Amino acid sequence: MSTKVLICDDSKIARKQLTKILPTDWDIELEYAHDGQEALDFIVSNPVDILFLDLNMPVKDGYQTLEALQSFPSMPKVIVVSGDVQPKAVQRVKEMGAVAFMKKPALAESLQDTLLSLELYSKAKTTQQAPSAVTHSVVDDFSLSDSLQEVSNIAMGRAASVLANMLNVFIKLPVPNVNILEVGELQMALDYGVKGDSCSAISQGFVGSGIAFETLLIFSDSSFPDMAKLLGVTEEITREIETELLMDVTSVLVGPFMAAIGKQLNIDFSHSHPVLLGQHVKIPDIINVKKATWKRTLAVEIVYEVENYQISCDLMLLFTEDSVPTLENLLSFLVEEDE
Repeated sequence: MSTKVLICDDSKIARKQLTKILPTDWDIELEYAHDGQEALDFIVSNPVDILFLDLNMPVKDGYQTLEALQSFPSMPKVIVVSGDVQPKAVQRVKEMGAVAFMKKPALAESLQDTLLSLELYSKAKTTQQAPSAVTHSVVDDFSLSDSLQEVSNIAMGRAASVLANMLNVFIKLPVPNVNILEVGELQMALDYGVKGDSCSAISQGFVGSGIAFETLLIFSDSSFPDMAKLLGVTEEITREIETELLMDVTSVLVGPFMAAIGKQLNIDFSHSHPVLLGQHVKIPDIINVKKATWKRTLAVEIVYEVENYQISCDLMLLFTEDSVPTLENLLSFLVEEDE
């Protein structure tokens, strides 16, 4: 009898990548869901043996899906496949019933070993293609936005893990937003992220292999007290202390993020020193500082929040317009590697 497998991930690239590394001699019926709610709706009327589950998704994320599955009469074996590699994330999903955790991008050998160890798959004596894995349609038309979102998703998980370990906290991660923005639209996006509060911002430039962009890390000023507490700062929080805190967190978030982006694209990025763009200012003040260079940009936005603390920061990657064709070309090669 065929094993019924459901892959749940909002990323078309992640769904395709995981499909490609499933054992070719595994007799399965394979289906897909784009988010947790879609997966739950499918499982209600179509019993599933194994669910490969992402964590960072719209509508219902992986945690909410795992929680809902606990009330099901028959819960599938859940293998979480995620870019969120925080130790607390791994611990949390296993406490919620997941039988295994694999980090993105998953490797064929690791996946097979996991399936074998869980006795969910056994190697066939003669190799035969799994009909569903081959014939089921996986969308092959990937946009720049799809590709960049998945690369950023993996990178943000690596960065969050470093920060989480340093502060001994859990970082709540969103789905990255990827858009082409004019200056006015960029201001609206940032206004939404910091919810109208005054903020402080640091920028840093990166360049490599024909790609140039700037990272912009924006902290709501209301984050400083809890940030200082977590970093063990006991003295009065002066502007100088705030700048040190900003630089410390920027280094921890941006460094690992860029290392993960560079590894996926096979690029060693050169970078400038971080620059303080503004302290206790409004978003329009930050935009005005850089308006001449941000006329139109490809933007990736990630909002990091620390669970149980009033700490949030908005990380944006702002690519120059002439970098877009090169970036699109590199990302297309990345997708083709999974063919």
